[in-house]
Formats: sequence, structure tokens, C-alpha cells
Amino acid sequence: MSAEGQPAGLPTTAVGSPARSAPAVFDFTARIRAICVDISARLPELSHVRMEQVAVSFSQARSRVLYGLQAKLTPLRFESGSLEMKRHGRTWTVQRLRDKAGQEMLYILSFYLPRFLDQSYDEKLTTLFHELWHISAAFDGDLRRHPGRCFAHSHSQKQYDAFSAALAEKWLRAGPPEELYAFLRLNFAEVRKRYGNVIGQKIRTPKLIPLPPKG
Repeated sequence: MSAEGQPAGLPTTAVGSPARSAPAVFDFTARIRAICVDISARLPELSHVRMEQVAVSFSQARSRVLYGLQAKLTPLRFESGSLEMKRHGRTWTVQRLRDKAGQEMLYILSFYLPRFLDQSYDEKLTTLFHELWHISAAFDGDLRRHPGRCFAHSHSQKQYDAFSAALAEKWLRAGPPEELYAFLRLNFAEVRKRYGNVIGQKIRTPKLIPLPPKG
């Protein structure tokens, strides 16, 4: 993928040092994408998510501690899907991100490895649904906005996470194939031991670009 205004050619990158005698590689971002496609097909609550316009990426965590950011959703539009935003008296836009076929992305779904995979199975599922639920129901590149000051997580992040966990349980009850998500039961080291070296797509966050004054 490439963002307009910055160098193209973002590589598929290995996470950590290569596993010895690994028989294959494990494409983490491709496997997460496959789960998200299944989720959007099975759950009415997330049927608005069009994964062909969601870029899936990973970032390498700087330390192996379990606490810290696990994942994040980056919107590539401003409020209500606008391409422009006014801040501090200036008008800004954001670099466009497209895949190799020219399809424009509206969101970047990123995971921090190995930290994300070292969480418990339930925590991984809750985190995944937590991030997907941030996607606006209009799928316009903006975040889902809740009433009040804390528009991203509503008035209670605890309740937001409980709702995310409930969505995960509903999806599991809908009967997705076990092989689709079985790797989430493993930690990072176990994934590497079973599947081989962990690779995935790394995407730099598109930059804000100041626009010249109109007129």
C-alpha cells in the first residue's frame, strides 16, 4: 500500500528474529483480515464494515511487557467523513492510502506485536471487537461517535469493553470455523513454534497536510 505524497512500496515484514528451521511463515495481518471478513459477514452489528477498505497492519512493540497499547483503529477521514478539518485557523487534509489495485482505504486497523498475541484468548477477541466497533456505522472513514465528551468510548470504557466481549461471544455462537481463529489461543512464541516466522504488513500512518488558504 502507499499513501499519496509519501514513498510507496511498504514491505511485508517479519516480527522479531526468524524462527530456527521454521517450515513456513505465518502472515498475521492476513489471518486477522480473514477473521474480520467473517465477523462482518456473520454479525448484523458489524455488517457495515467493508474490509476491502480497511488496511490491516502491525507495529512492533518496543518491549515485551503485557501492559500498554494492544491495537488501534486509525480513521482516514474527519468528522462525518469529511476530507478537510479546520484547526488553529488552518485547514488540513490527510494523505490518501491506496492498495496496489488503487482501492482507497478508509481505516487502518493496527496491532502491536508480540504484545497483542501474548494476551489471553478472551482479551484478544475483546480487543479485536473493541477496535471494529470504533468504525462508524456510516463507514465513512470517521470514528463511531458517542454522545458526550468521551465520544470514542462513550461515558464508560468498561461498559464499552463489556459490549465488545458480548459481540465476540455472539460471533462465536454463530459458528465460525475453528481453524479461522484457533491461533488466537496461542501466545506469540507458540504461534512461531507451530506456524513458523510471523510476518505481516506494516503501514506508516498517513500524515496531515495543510491546505493553502482558499481565495
